[in-house]
Amino acid sequence: MLNIDLHCHSTISDGLLTPAQLVTRAATRGVETLALTDHDDVAGLDEARQEATAKNITLINGVEISVSWRGRTIHIVGLGIDPLHPPLAQGLLSIRNGRITRARNIAAQLDKAGIHGSLKGAIEHAGEGQLIGRLHFARFLVEKGHAKDIKSVFKKYLVKGKPGYTAHQWATLSDAVGWICSSGGRAVIAHPARYKLGKNVLNDLLTEFSQAGGSAIEVITASHTKEQALFFAHHAQQIGLLASCGSDFHGPDESYYDLGQLPDLPPGCLPVWHDWTRTT
Repeated sequence: MLNIDLHCHSTISDGLLTPAQLVTRAATRGVETLALTDHDDVAGLDEARQEATAKNITLINGVEISVSWRGRTIHIVGLGIDPLHPPLAQGLLSIRNGRITRARNIAAQLDKAGIHGSLKGAIEHAGEGQLIGRLHFARFLVEKGHAKDIKSVFKKYLVKGKPGYTAHQWATLSDAVGWICSSGGRAVIAHPARYKLGKNVLNDLLTEFSQAGGSAIEVITASHTKEQALFFAHHAQQIGLLASCGSDFHGPDESYYDLGQLPDLPPGCLPVWHDWTRTT
């Protein structure tokens, strides 16, 4: 099977490696096709493509869009997008602007819990002028000794019902899928098991996603057990969705799967890349 990874992050969003460093690591670990899918931003694609050309890796233009659906945050990956497509570019800009407001609200909630300086700390981890996400706050909290590791942070803080949580309105599902599809890309539901949806709600999500023009779901990803991968492979086949795979790599020691380490898709899946060419 092709050594392919269609979900990873760089320092443009909340990864630890620059786009060029990410591609270099992927090449070293045998990846043949890589999609850079930073959160709500495509600013790293040019740098990644230069390195991919030098390393003889096929780079897929990607992005991971934050979506609000029935009071939940859902992530939609776009693959093979045109990053200059105006509706997509404008939509992503609006989401990034909203992230600034969310970051201030997270910091205010942590202040109430007696944890001060978190906004400044998150900015330092993100880099001045860069997108700020919860993972930057998590790294700050670990650094200051409020949790032993990133996983512990998300159990104690930043999620619903915990200090640091703040609700936020992202893009709609139909808008996100529409931006991706109108730019020539394919829309993929990222790590579906993470949303802990009941059967009926999951079916509703997949139905709405398909009707909006969505193409695939991630079957293999760091958030899925072997049993969950089989479960979502079965759902993909039933509904006629393609299957995708991605490590959701953020950096060494922070990711369950390293680049180049993904298991194969379960038998019977039609891969999202089944009709791609080498120059996609």
